[in-house]
Amino acid sequence: MRRKVTFYHLFVFILTFLSYSFFHAARKTFSNVKSTISEEWTPTFNNETVNTTKPYALWNKRHLFENDKDAEIFLGVLDATFLISYAVGLYISGMVGDRLDMRKVLAFGMCSSALSIFIFGCVLEWVHFYNKYVYVTVWVCNGLLQSTGWPTVVAVMGNWFGHTSRGLVLGLWSACASVGNIMGAFMVSSVLDYGYDYAFLFTSSILFGGGFIILFGLVSTPTEVGLKENSNGEFIKSYNIDTSRTTFIQDDADVDLTDQADAPLIEDSDIDISEVKVEIKAISFCQALLLPGVILYSLSYAFLKLVNYSFFFWLPFYLVASFNWKATLADQISIWYDVGGIIGGTIAGVVSDLCKHRAVVVVPMLILSIPALFVYGNSSGVYSMNAFLMGVTGFFIGGVANLISAAISADLGQQGPIKGNNKALATVTGIVDGTGSVGAAIGQILVPVIQTKLGWKSVFIFFMITIFLTTVCVFPIFIREIRTIKSQFTYRWNIGLQRKSLLEDNNIEQISDQTESEDIQ
Repeated sequence: MRRKVTFYHLFVFILTFLSYSFFHAARKTFSNVKSTISEEWTPTFNNETVNTTKPYALWNKRHLFENDKDAEIFLGVLDATFLISYAVGLYISGMVGDRLDMRKVLAFGMCSSALSIFIFGCVLEWVHFYNKYVYVTVWVCNGLLQSTGWPTVVAVMGNWFGHTSRGLVLGLWSACASVGNIMGAFMVSSVLDYGYDYAFLFTSSILFGGGFIILFGLVSTPTEVGLKENSNGEFIKSYNIDTSRTTFIQDDADVDLTDQADAPLIEDSDIDISEVKVEIKAISFCQALLLPGVILYSLSYAFLKLVNYSFFFWLPFYLVASFNWKATLADQISIWYDVGGIIGGTIAGVVSDLCKHRAVVVVPMLILSIPALFVYGNSSGVYSMNAFLMGVTGFFIGGVANLISAAISADLGQQGPIKGNNKALATVTGIVDGTGSVGAAIGQILVPVIQTKLGWKSVFIFFMITIFLTTVCVFPIFIREIRTIKSQFTYRWNIGLQRKSLLEDNNIEQISDQTESEDIQ
Protein backbone atom coordinates (compact mmCIF):
# COMPACT_ATOMS: atom_id res chain seq x y z
CA MET A 1 0.00 0.00 0.00
CA ARG A 2 1.35 3.42 -1.01
CA ARG A 3 0.70 6.40 1.25
CA LYS A 4 2.28 9.79 1.62
CA VAL A 5 1.03 10.15 5.20
CA THR A 6 0.62 7.24 7.58
CA PHE A 7 -0.48 6.86 11.18
CA TYR A 8 3.19 6.89 12.15
CA HIS A 9 3.63 10.37 10.67
CA LEU A 10 0.93 11.79 12.90
CA PHE A 11 2.22 9.91 15.93
CA VAL A 12 5.83 11.09 15.37
CA PHE A 13 4.64 14.68 14.79
CA ILE A 14 2.73 14.75 18.08
CA LEU A 15 5.40 13.04 20.19
CA THR A 16 8.32 15.16 18.96
CA PHE A 17 6.18 18.32 19.19
CA LEU A 18 5.27 17.60 22.82
CA SER A 19 8.77 16.51 23.80
CA TYR A 20 10.37 19.78 22.72
CA SER A 21 7.43 21.77 24.10
CA PHE A 22 8.19 20.20 27.49
CA PHE A 23 11.87 21.11 27.07
CA HIS A 24 10.97 24.75 26.45
CA ALA A 25 8.34 24.88 29.18
CA ALA A 26 11.00 23.78 31.68
CA ARG A 27 13.52 26.21 30.17
CA LYS A 28 11.03 29.08 30.30
CA THR A 29 10.61 28.64 34.05
CA PHE A 30 13.84 30.43 34.90
CA SER A 31 13.07 33.51 32.80
CA ASN A 32 9.58 33.77 34.28
CA VAL A 33 10.74 33.65 37.90
CA LYS A 34 13.67 36.05 37.52
CA SER A 35 11.99 38.94 39.31
CA THR A 36 10.93 36.62 42.16
CA ILE A 37 14.39 35.06 42.48
CA SER A 38 15.97 38.52 42.41
CA GLU A 39 13.81 39.51 45.39
CA GLU A 40 14.71 36.30 47.23
CA TRP A 41 18.43 36.71 46.65
CA THR A 42 18.60 40.37 47.80
CA PRO A 43 17.79 41.80 51.26
CA THR A 44 14.49 43.58 51.88
CA PHE A 45 15.41 47.01 53.20
CA ASN A 46 13.24 48.32 56.01
CA ASN A 47 12.30 51.98 56.38
CA GLU A 48 12.99 53.96 59.54
CA THR A 49 9.62 53.12 61.12
CA VAL A 50 10.11 49.35 60.93
CA ASN A 51 12.38 47.51 63.32
CA THR A 52 15.23 45.60 61.76
CA THR A 53 14.77 41.82 61.85
CA LYS A 54 17.27 40.19 64.19
CA PRO A 55 19.42 38.19 64.17
CA TYR A 56 20.41 39.61 60.79
CA ALA A 57 22.45 36.57 59.68
CA LEU A 58 19.53 34.22 60.17
CA TRP A 59 17.02 36.30 58.23
CA ASN A 60 19.40 37.15 55.40
CA LYS A 61 21.40 33.94 54.88
CA ARG A 62 19.71 33.37 51.48
CA HIS A 63 20.71 36.82 50.25
CA LEU A 64 23.53 36.30 47.79
CA PHE A 65 23.74 39.96 46.75
CA GLU A 66 23.56 43.34 48.39
CA ASN A 67 21.32 44.92 45.75
CA ASP A 68 19.10 43.97 42.83
CA LYS A 69 21.60 45.27 40.22
CA ASP A 70 24.17 42.67 41.26
CA ALA A 71 21.46 40.00 41.25
CA GLU A 72 20.39 41.06 37.75
CA ILE A 73 23.94 40.72 36.43
CA PHE A 74 24.26 37.25 37.99
CA LEU A 75 20.98 36.19 36.39
CA GLY A 76 22.45 37.28 33.06
CA VAL A 77 25.58 35.24 33.82
CA LEU A 78 23.41 32.19 34.50
CA ASP A 79 21.66 32.71 31.15
CA ALA A 80 24.99 33.01 29.37
CA THR A 81 26.37 29.98 31.22
CA PHE A 82 23.36 27.92 30.21
CA LEU A 83 23.59 28.97 26.57
CA ILE A 84 27.35 28.40 26.31
CA SER A 85 27.04 24.89 27.71
CA TYR A 86 23.94 24.39 25.55
CA ALA A 87 25.89 25.46 22.44
CA VAL A 88 28.80 23.14 23.23
CA GLY A 89 26.35 20.35 23.90
CA LEU A 90 24.58 20.90 20.57
CA TYR A 91 27.78 20.32 18.60
CA ILE A 92 28.29 17.07 20.52
CA SER A 93 24.66 15.92 20.70
CA GLY A 94 24.21 16.26 16.94
CA MET A 95 26.99 13.77 16.27
CA VAL A 96 25.84 11.50 19.10
CA GLY A 97 22.28 11.49 17.74
CA ASP A 98 23.50 10.40 14.29
CA ARG A 99 25.47 7.52 15.78
CA LEU A 100 23.15 6.21 18.52
CA ASP A 101 19.45 5.50 18.84
CA MET A 102 17.83 8.95 18.74
CA ARG A 103 14.86 7.75 20.76
CA LYS A 104 17.08 6.78 23.70
CA VAL A 105 19.21 9.93 23.41
CA LEU A 106 16.10 12.13 23.50
CA ALA A 107 14.53 10.25 26.44
CA PHE A 108 17.78 10.41 28.42
CA GLY A 109 18.09 14.15 27.80
CA MET A 110 14.54 14.84 28.95
CA CYS A 111 14.75 12.85 32.18
CA SER A 112 18.24 13.99 33.19
CA SER A 113 17.50 17.64 32.38
CA ALA A 114 14.36 17.42 34.53
CA LEU A 115 16.49 16.20 37.44
CA SER A 116 18.98 19.08 37.08
CA ILE A 117 16.13 21.63 37.01
CA PHE A 118 14.59 19.99 40.08
CA ILE A 119 17.90 20.25 41.95
CA PHE A 120 18.44 23.89 40.91
CA GLY A 121 15.00 25.24 41.78
CA CYS A 122 13.69 22.88 44.44
CA VAL A 123 16.33 20.89 46.30
CA LEU A 124 18.72 23.82 46.88
CA GLU A 125 15.82 25.98 48.06
CA TRP A 126 14.34 23.31 50.33
CA VAL A 127 17.68 22.62 52.08
CA HIS A 128 18.42 26.38 52.19
CA PHE A 129 21.76 25.99 50.45
CA TYR A 130 22.67 29.13 48.50
CA ASN A 131 25.97 29.23 46.65
CA LYS A 132 26.74 30.97 43.37
CA TYR A 133 29.22 28.32 42.21
CA VAL A 134 26.78 25.47 42.85
CA TYR A 135 24.05 27.30 40.94
CA VAL A 136 26.39 27.81 37.98
CA THR A 137 27.55 24.17 38.02
CA VAL A 138 24.01 22.76 38.05
CA TRP A 139 22.97 25.16 35.28
CA VAL A 140 25.93 24.10 33.12
CA CYS A 141 24.79 20.48 33.45
CA ASN A 142 21.27 21.54 32.53
CA GLY A 143 22.50 23.25 29.37
CA LEU A 144 24.48 20.19 28.28
CA LEU A 145 21.55 17.87 28.88
CA GLN A 146 18.96 20.10 27.21
CA SER A 147 21.11 20.17 24.08
CA THR A 148 20.10 16.58 23.31
CA GLY A 149 16.60 17.76 22.39
CA TRP A 150 16.65 19.88 19.25
CA PRO A 151 19.07 17.95 16.97
CA THR A 152 17.29 14.66 17.65
CA VAL A 153 13.70 15.87 17.20
CA VAL A 154 14.56 17.74 13.97
CA ALA A 155 16.40 14.67 12.66
CA VAL A 156 13.44 12.42 13.46
CA MET A 157 11.04 14.82 11.72
CA GLY A 158 13.38 15.07 8.73
CA ASN A 159 13.41 11.28 8.45
CA TRP A 160 9.62 11.15 8.23
CA PHE A 161 8.74 14.23 6.16
CA GLY A 162 10.15 14.92 2.68
CA HIS A 163 11.39 18.16 1.15
CA THR A 164 8.23 19.01 -0.81
CA SER A 165 6.08 19.58 2.27
CA ARG A 166 8.82 20.28 4.78
CA GLY A 167 8.29 24.04 4.92
CA LEU A 168 4.62 23.65 5.82
CA VAL A 169 5.03 20.71 8.17
CA LEU A 170 8.16 21.92 9.95
CA GLY A 171 6.92 25.50 9.89
CA LEU A 172 3.87 24.35 11.83
CA TRP A 173 5.85 21.86 13.91
CA SER A 174 8.51 24.42 14.87
CA ALA A 175 5.82 26.16 16.89
CA CYS A 176 6.66 23.54 19.54
CA ALA A 177 9.17 25.92 21.13
CA SER A 178 6.67 28.76 21.26
CA VAL A 179 3.92 26.47 22.51
CA GLY A 180 6.33 25.28 25.18
CA ASN A 181 7.01 28.88 26.18
CA ILE A 182 3.27 29.50 26.49
CA MET A 183 2.79 26.31 28.49
CA GLY A 184 5.66 27.27 30.77
CA ALA A 185 4.31 30.78 31.29
CA PHE A 186 0.90 29.46 32.33
CA MET A 187 2.40 26.75 34.52
CA VAL A 188 4.65 29.22 36.32
CA SER A 189 1.99 31.90 36.77
CA SER A 190 -0.41 29.33 38.24
CA VAL A 191 1.92 28.38 41.13
CA LEU A 192 4.35 31.30 41.44
CA ASP A 193 2.44 32.86 44.34
CA TYR A 194 3.35 29.78 46.42
CA GLY A 195 7.07 30.25 45.72
CA TYR A 196 9.43 29.90 42.78
CA ASP A 197 10.37 26.36 43.87
CA TYR A 198 6.85 25.19 43.01
CA ALA A 199 7.28 26.55 39.48
CA PHE A 200 10.45 24.49 38.98
CA LEU A 201 8.77 21.43 40.51
CA PHE A 202 5.77 21.67 38.18
CA THR A 203 7.68 21.99 34.89
CA SER A 204 10.45 19.49 35.75
CA SER A 205 7.85 16.84 36.64
CA ILE A 206 6.15 17.28 33.26
CA LEU A 207 9.50 17.02 31.46
CA PHE A 208 10.49 13.87 33.36
CA GLY A 209 7.19 12.16 32.57
CA GLY A 210 7.52 13.10 28.89
CA GLY A 211 10.91 11.36 28.77
CA PHE A 212 9.31 8.03 29.64
CA ILE A 213 6.65 8.49 26.96
CA ILE A 214 9.34 9.12 24.34
CA LEU A 215 11.37 6.11 25.47
CA PHE A 216 8.51 3.68 24.94
CA GLY A 217 6.57 5.38 22.13
CA LEU A 218 8.77 7.18 19.57
CA VAL A 219 9.66 5.63 16.19
CA SER A 220 12.84 7.33 14.96
CA THR A 221 12.90 6.25 11.31
CA PRO A 222 10.43 4.70 8.84
CA THR A 223 12.68 1.66 8.42
CA GLU A 224 12.01 0.66 12.04
CA VAL A 225 8.44 -0.22 11.05
CA GLY A 226 9.24 -1.59 7.58
CA LEU A 227 8.50 1.54 5.53
CA LYS A 228 10.56 3.16 2.78
CA GLU A 229 10.02 6.45 0.94
CA ASN A 230 10.14 6.22 -2.87
CA SER A 231 10.95 8.96 -5.39
CA ASN A 232 7.33 10.19 -5.39
CA GLY A 233 7.34 10.82 -1.65
CA GLU A 234 5.13 7.78 -1.01
CA PHE A 235 5.83 5.29 1.78
CA ILE A 236 5.77 1.63 0.82
CA LYS A 237 6.44 -1.60 2.63
CA SER A 238 10.08 -2.62 2.39
CA TYR A 239 11.98 -5.76 3.36
CA ASN A 240 15.76 -5.74 3.62
CA ILE A 241 17.27 -8.98 2.28
CA ASP A 242 20.59 -10.22 3.58
CA THR A 243 22.80 -10.67 0.51
CA SER A 244 25.12 -13.07 2.32
CA ARG A 245 22.34 -15.70 2.35
CA THR A 246 20.68 -14.87 -0.97
CA THR A 247 21.73 -15.75 -4.53
CA PHE A 248 20.83 -13.26 -7.27
CA ILE A 249 20.83 -14.46 -10.90
CA GLN A 250 20.64 -11.88 -13.69
CA ASP A 251 18.68 -11.93 -16.96
CA ASP A 252 15.27 -12.31 -15.32
CA ALA A 253 16.26 -15.60 -13.67
CA ASP A 254 14.66 -16.79 -10.47
CA VAL A 255 15.96 -15.67 -7.10
CA ASP A 256 17.05 -18.47 -4.78
CA LEU A 257 15.50 -17.84 -1.39
CA THR A 258 15.40 -21.46 -0.29
CA ASP A 259 18.14 -20.95 2.28
CA GLN A 260 16.17 -18.19 4.00
CA ALA A 261 13.74 -20.04 6.22
CA ASP A 262 12.52 -16.82 7.76
CA ALA A 263 12.01 -14.95 4.47
CA PRO A 264 8.52 -13.42 4.24
CA LEU A 265 6.00 -14.67 1.69
CA ILE A 266 5.53 -11.57 -0.48
CA GLU A 267 2.59 -11.21 -2.81
CA ASP A 268 1.96 -7.46 -2.66
CA SER A 269 3.27 -5.79 -5.83
CA ASP A 270 4.06 -2.65 -3.83
CA ILE A 271 6.69 -4.44 -1.79
CA ASP A 272 10.17 -3.92 -3.15
CA ILE A 273 12.33 -7.03 -2.55
CA SER A 274 15.24 -5.69 -4.59
CA GLU A 275 16.43 -3.49 -1.77
CA VAL A 276 19.77 -4.49 -0.34
CA LYS A 277 20.54 -3.31 3.17
CA VAL A 278 23.51 -0.96 3.05
CA GLU A 279 25.03 0.48 6.18
CA ILE A 280 25.07 4.30 6.00
CA LYS A 281 27.88 6.02 7.87
CA ALA A 282 27.46 9.28 9.74
CA ILE A 283 29.34 12.26 8.33
CA SER A 284 32.03 14.06 10.29
CA PHE A 285 31.72 17.50 11.86
CA CYS A 286 33.94 19.14 9.21
CA GLN A 287 32.04 17.51 6.36
CA ALA A 288 28.76 18.83 7.76
CA LEU A 289 30.21 22.30 8.29
CA LEU A 290 31.40 22.55 4.68
CA LEU A 291 28.04 21.66 3.14
CA PRO A 292 26.60 24.51 1.00
CA GLY A 293 24.81 27.13 3.07
CA VAL A 294 25.65 25.71 6.49
CA ILE A 295 28.19 28.38 7.48
CA LEU A 296 26.09 31.33 6.26
CA TYR A 297 22.89 30.12 7.91
CA SER A 298 24.79 29.26 11.11
CA LEU A 299 26.23 32.78 11.34
CA SER A 300 22.88 34.37 10.57
CA TYR A 301 21.21 32.24 13.21
CA ALA A 302 23.83 33.32 15.76
CA PHE A 303 22.73 36.96 15.37
CA LEU A 304 19.04 36.10 15.12
CA LYS A 305 18.98 33.80 18.13
CA LEU A 306 20.69 36.51 20.17
CA VAL A 307 17.60 38.68 19.70
CA ASN A 308 15.06 35.87 19.89
CA TYR A 309 16.48 34.45 23.12
CA SER A 310 16.86 37.91 24.63
CA PHE A 311 13.08 38.19 24.33
CA PHE A 312 12.79 34.66 25.67
CA PHE A 313 14.91 35.33 28.76
CA TRP A 314 14.28 38.99 29.46
CA LEU A 315 10.79 39.92 28.21
CA PRO A 316 8.90 39.28 31.48
CA PHE A 317 11.65 41.04 33.43
CA TYR A 318 11.51 44.00 31.02
CA LEU A 319 7.74 44.31 31.45
CA VAL A 320 8.03 44.30 35.24
CA ALA A 321 10.94 46.77 35.30
CA SER A 322 9.59 49.19 32.69
CA PHE A 323 5.85 49.24 33.48
CA ASN A 324 5.75 48.01 37.10
CA TRP A 325 3.48 45.14 36.13
CA LYS A 326 2.92 42.23 38.47
CA ALA A 327 5.18 39.26 37.66
CA THR A 328 2.29 36.88 36.95
CA LEU A 329 0.68 39.43 34.60
CA ALA A 330 3.98 39.98 32.77
CA ASP A 331 4.31 36.21 32.30
CA GLN A 332 0.84 36.02 30.74
CA ILE A 333 1.30 39.04 28.45
CA SER A 334 4.69 37.77 27.24
CA ILE A 335 3.06 34.77 25.51
CA TRP A 336 1.95 37.04 22.65
CA TYR A 337 5.52 37.14 21.37
CA ASP A 338 5.38 33.35 21.02
CA VAL A 339 1.91 33.49 19.44
CA GLY A 340 3.34 35.80 16.78
CA GLY A 341 6.25 33.40 16.26
CA ILE A 342 3.88 30.46 15.74
CA ILE A 343 1.88 32.31 13.08
CA GLY A 344 5.00 33.73 11.42
CA GLY A 345 6.79 30.38 11.26
CA THR A 346 3.77 28.61 9.78
CA ILE A 347 3.10 31.25 7.12
CA ALA A 348 6.79 31.51 6.24
CA GLY A 349 6.95 27.73 5.82
CA VAL A 350 3.93 27.62 3.51
CA VAL A 351 5.17 30.50 1.35
CA SER A 352 8.69 29.06 1.12
CA ASP A 353 7.21 25.71 -0.01
CA LEU A 354 5.29 27.48 -2.75
CA CYS A 355 8.39 29.41 -3.81
CA LYS A 356 10.58 26.30 -3.39
CA HIS A 357 13.17 28.62 -1.84
CA ARG A 358 13.68 29.76 1.76
CA ALA A 359 15.88 32.87 1.70
CA VAL A 360 13.43 34.81 -0.51
CA VAL A 361 11.01 34.61 2.44
CA VAL A 362 13.57 35.05 5.22
CA VAL A 363 15.15 38.32 4.04
CA PRO A 364 11.93 40.37 3.63
CA MET A 365 10.75 39.25 7.09
CA LEU A 366 14.08 40.27 8.62
CA ILE A 367 13.92 43.69 6.99
CA LEU A 368 10.39 44.25 8.32
CA SER A 369 11.42 43.15 11.82
CA ILE A 370 13.68 46.22 12.22
CA PRO A 371 10.84 48.80 12.20
CA ALA A 372 8.78 46.38 14.31
CA LEU A 373 11.52 46.42 16.95
CA PHE A 374 11.71 50.21 16.85
CA VAL A 375 7.96 50.60 17.36
CA TYR A 376 7.79 48.04 20.17
CA GLY A 377 10.79 49.57 21.94
CA ASN A 378 8.87 52.84 22.12
CA SER A 379 5.49 51.31 23.02
CA SER A 380 3.44 52.24 26.07
CA GLY A 381 2.33 50.17 29.03
CA VAL A 382 -1.23 49.74 27.73
CA TYR A 383 -1.88 46.00 27.90
CA SER A 384 -3.67 45.49 24.59
CA MET A 385 -1.38 47.70 22.50
CA ASN A 386 1.76 46.24 24.05
CA ALA A 387 0.53 42.69 23.42
CA PHE A 388 -0.33 43.48 19.78
CA LEU A 389 3.04 45.07 19.02
CA MET A 390 4.76 42.21 20.84
CA GLY A 391 2.93 39.72 18.60
CA VAL A 392 3.95 41.61 15.44
CA THR A 393 7.58 41.59 16.57
CA GLY A 394 7.36 37.88 17.32
CA PHE A 395 5.80 37.25 13.91
CA PHE A 396 8.88 38.53 12.07
CA ILE A 397 11.69 37.54 14.46
CA GLY A 398 10.28 34.34 15.96
CA GLY A 399 8.84 33.24 12.61
CA VAL A 400 12.21 33.44 10.87
CA ALA A 401 13.93 31.78 13.83
CA ASN A 402 11.50 28.85 13.64
CA LEU A 403 12.04 28.50 9.88
CA ILE A 404 15.85 28.50 10.09
CA SER A 405 16.09 26.19 13.09
CA ALA A 406 13.70 23.57 11.67
CA ALA A 407 12.89 23.53 7.93
CA ILE A 408 16.13 25.11 6.69
CA SER A 409 18.29 22.96 8.99
CA ALA A 410 16.51 19.85 7.67
CA ASP A 411 17.06 21.03 4.08
CA LEU A 412 20.77 21.58 4.74
CA GLY A 413 21.07 18.11 6.29
CA GLN A 414 19.53 16.32 3.29
CA GLN A 415 20.94 18.13 0.28
CA GLY A 416 23.11 17.12 -2.67
CA PRO A 417 25.83 14.61 -1.71
CA ILE A 418 24.14 13.53 1.55
CA LYS A 419 20.58 13.25 0.25
CA GLY A 420 18.98 10.17 1.73
CA ASN A 421 21.59 9.90 4.50
CA ASN A 422 19.57 9.92 7.72
CA LYS A 423 22.79 9.98 9.76
CA ALA A 424 23.69 13.56 8.79
CA LEU A 425 20.62 15.52 9.85
CA ALA A 426 21.30 15.73 13.58
CA THR A 427 24.92 16.80 13.02
CA VAL A 428 23.95 19.65 10.67
CA THR A 429 21.11 20.74 12.96
CA GLY A 430 23.50 20.73 15.92
CA ILE A 431 25.94 22.99 14.06
CA VAL A 432 23.26 25.52 13.07
CA ASP A 433 21.56 25.61 16.47
CA GLY A 434 24.85 25.39 18.35
CA THR A 435 26.26 28.42 16.53
CA GLY A 436 22.99 30.21 17.20
CA SER A 437 23.30 29.44 20.90
CA VAL A 438 26.82 30.90 20.98
CA GLY A 439 25.39 34.19 19.72
CA ALA A 440 22.52 33.93 22.20
CA ALA A 441 24.98 33.38 25.05
CA ILE A 442 26.93 36.49 24.09
CA GLY A 443 23.66 38.41 24.02
CA GLN A 444 22.73 37.38 27.55
CA ILE A 445 25.98 38.90 28.78
CA LEU A 446 25.56 42.11 26.79
CA VAL A 447 21.86 42.77 27.46
CA PRO A 448 22.09 43.33 31.25
CA VAL A 449 25.28 45.37 30.84
CA ILE A 450 23.75 47.63 28.17
CA GLN A 451 20.51 47.92 30.14
CA THR A 452 22.29 48.84 33.38
CA LYS A 453 24.49 51.52 31.80
CA LEU A 454 22.36 52.88 28.95
CA GLY A 455 18.77 51.73 29.53
CA TRP A 456 16.25 49.61 27.65
CA LYS A 457 16.06 51.97 24.65
CA SER A 458 19.69 51.18 23.88
CA VAL A 459 18.96 47.47 24.19
CA PHE A 460 16.39 47.72 21.38
CA ILE A 461 18.83 49.68 19.21
CA PHE A 462 21.32 46.87 19.78
CA PHE A 463 18.65 44.38 18.65
CA MET A 464 18.03 46.33 15.43
CA ILE A 465 21.76 46.35 14.61
CA THR A 466 21.91 42.60 15.25
CA ILE A 467 18.97 41.91 12.92
CA PHE A 468 20.71 43.94 10.21
CA LEU A 469 23.79 41.70 10.59
CA THR A 470 21.51 38.66 10.30
CA THR A 471 20.21 39.97 6.99
CA VAL A 472 23.76 40.57 5.73
CA CYS A 473 24.66 36.91 6.39
CA VAL A 474 21.63 35.54 4.51
CA PHE A 475 21.83 38.06 1.65
CA PRO A 476 24.26 36.06 -0.58
CA ILE A 477 21.89 33.09 -0.49
CA PHE A 478 18.97 35.45 -1.18
CA ILE A 479 20.71 36.82 -4.30
CA ARG A 480 21.48 33.31 -5.54
CA GLU A 481 17.87 32.22 -5.11
CA ILE A 482 16.58 35.34 -6.89
CA ARG A 483 18.84 34.55 -9.84
CA THR A 484 17.60 30.96 -9.86
CA ILE A 485 13.98 32.09 -9.89
CA LYS A 486 14.71 34.68 -12.57
CA SER A 487 16.32 32.04 -14.79
CA GLN A 488 13.09 30.02 -14.68
CA PHE A 489 11.06 32.80 -16.32
CA THR A 490 11.20 34.65 -19.62
CA TYR A 491 9.46 37.76 -20.90
CA ARG A 492 8.15 38.40 -24.41
CA TRP A 493 6.17 41.38 -25.52
CA ASN A 494 3.40 39.26 -27.06
CA ILE A 495 2.87 36.79 -24.18
CA GLY A 496 4.25 38.62 -21.15
CA LEU A 497 5.98 36.88 -18.23
CA GLN A 498 5.90 33.09 -18.44
CA ARG A 499 7.73 30.05 -17.08
CA LYS A 500 10.33 28.69 -19.49
CA SER A 501 9.13 25.11 -19.06
CA LEU A 502 5.57 26.16 -19.92
CA LEU A 503 6.82 28.15 -22.88
CA GLU A 504 8.82 25.17 -24.14
CA ASP A 505 5.73 22.96 -23.87
CA ASN A 506 3.74 25.50 -25.90
CA ASN A 507 6.45 25.60 -28.56
CA ILE A 508 6.41 21.80 -28.78
CA GLU A 509 2.64 21.82 -29.20
CA GLN A 510 2.89 24.49 -31.91
CA ILE A 511 5.56 22.49 -33.76
CA SER A 512 3.50 19.27 -33.55
CA ASP A 513 0.37 21.11 -34.77
CA GLN A 514 2.34 22.57 -37.66
CA THR A 515 3.69 19.11 -38.56
CA GLU A 516 0.23 17.59 -38.50
CA SER A 517 -1.14 20.33 -40.78
CA GLU A 518 1.73 19.77 -43.23
CA ASP A 519 1.01 16.03 -43.27
CA ILE A 520 -2.67 16.69 -43.99
CA GLN A 521 -1.77 19.01 -46.84
